[in-house]
Amino acid sequence: MSIVVSNLLKIYGTQTAVNNISFSLKKGEVVGFLGPNGAGKSTTMKMITTYLPPTGGTASVCGFDVVQQPMEVRKRLGYLPEANPLYFDMYVREYLEMSAGIHGISKPKQRIEEMIALTGLTKEAHKKIGMLSKGYKQRTGLAQAMLHDPEVLILDEPTSGLDPIQIVEIRDLITRIGMEKTVLLSTHIMQEVEAMCSRVIIISSGNIVADDSLDNLRKGNRSLEEVFREVAGSSSVPA
Repeated sequence: MSIVVSNLLKIYGTQTAVNNISFSLKKGEVVGFLGPNGAGKSTTMKMITTYLPPTGGTASVCGFDVVQQPMEVRKRLGYLPEANPLYFDMYVREYLEMSAGIHGISKPKQRIEEMIALTGLTKEAHKKIGMLSKGYKQRTGLAQAMLHDPEVLILDEPTSGLDPIQIVEIRDLITRIGMEKTVLLSTHIMQEVEAMCSRVIIISSGNIVADDSLDNLRKGNRSLEEVFREVAGSSSVPA
């Protein structure tokens, strides 16, 4: 399995943000990870990516424990967080060159040009990141996440700020990536999940409330939004 989460727990003071959840993802899966605001979705992803230590339970990426072997996890994982942390004073290529150096990528120039082309950054690559539109900033973050050719990608709102044409392009890209890699995708747009994912995990109040194939969840001609509201609460808003 590419990702294995077992009884994962995160407590802040008296608040349980993630409550002993378990799930696993195998190679070649593109899985939608949905939840209302404050459900524990981002906290879960931060624990899997080694940015946040769990209070209890375990998580592993490609067989490496996120607490005991964080550097091995990071070598095999690409992460695009919702708050895309970019250096606005750096040029696009300069930023990717820095990232390539951190990962120790062989033939970095070739790989950088591949990622620039793949994410549609060719016309913007000569600019400073701070000059880019939100959509192109998002593309830069995605290029960085994929630069070291990770086995697993965790993407939090990857199409945020993109126009309709760009959204379709990134959807197609993620779908192609998912044929060879494992992708855990979080978004508040149900159409994104329906377009890219074969399986959906829904978390609410720190608990997994649904984990099934998209087809099974939509049996009876129900929309994914209807399923979400049913299992996560009618007043919940996807986040």
